[in-house]
Amino acid sequence: MSESVHMERELRSQPETWREAARIGASRPPLPKEGQRVAVVGCGTSWFMAQSYASLREAAGLGVTDAFAASEAFLGTDRGYDALVAITRSGTTTEVLRLLESVKGRIPTVTVLGDQDTPATELSDEVVALPFADERSVVQTRFATTALALLRAHLGEDLTASVGDAEEALACPVEEEWVDAEQFSFLGTGWTVGLANEAALKMREASQSWTESYPAMEYRHGPISIAAPGRVTWLFGPSPAGLESEVARTGARFVSHGRDPMADLVLVQRVALERARARGLDPDNPRSLTRSVMLDGS
Repeated sequence: MSESVHMERELRSQPETWREAARIGASRPPLPKEGQRVAVVGCGTSWFMAQSYASLREAAGLGVTDAFAASEAFLGTDRGYDALVAITRSGTTTEVLRLLESVKGRIPTVTVLGDQDTPATELSDEVVALPFADERSVVQTRFATTALALLRAHLGEDLTASVGDAEEALACPVEEEWVDAEQFSFLGTGWTVGLANEAALKMREASQSWTESYPAMEYRHGPISIAAPGRVTWLFGPSPAGLESEVARTGARFVSHGRDPMADLVLVQRVALERARARGLDPDNPRSLTRSVMLDGS
């Protein structure tokens, strides 16, 4: 059975890394200013954090903000973006590097990354480095949430309560029903849709689990048909009216907590780790994955 030492240590360090990220976020880093039209890009986990940031920034009235997978970004001159924010833990992901290179001299760029000594630094106009949140585990936990903590703090949020909720999420028990469940559907609304997408990815990466993710209001438009006894529907943030009772009628377990949704993602990371251990898997070195995707010919 795997010890999963890196993932365990890294996910448990999140309250500390969030505090440091909040300090940096409040200290005027070179991130987009109010009123700017912004595109945010990433791959995998970083794309999902981009989704959350884009939703939060627009909801705060700070300007149009669009999130794209780096491989599918629409950044033509007719889009009128004032800034591009790239999120990348490794700083070596091929699609992000290609995109930074393609807009150089046309759209000002700032990259949030874990390893500053990488090609992304040279291709970016500005960099916000989070080396204290970089990771050794292939399965990403603390860099993603720490990058989002930085961005939330820059938007003016006070993360004191969020950090406290993360500490509580690290201390509460991981229920056996979650470890044994056949299937998970993760749901969110607004900025927590990105968290739901990331929760599903984390479970798949770490424990090869069957997981899906949807906006909460879309779940009843077909996906709820997968809900059944022995399966879990996990909601980040407030519940749409009637959703819990509809899930309960299927026999599936409905999970929703009052803590900060980003802290609830920490609990999902712990569930993913325990499911991996129960199945003899190693999330530090998951099947078919590497720390950074670098494509041939890049």
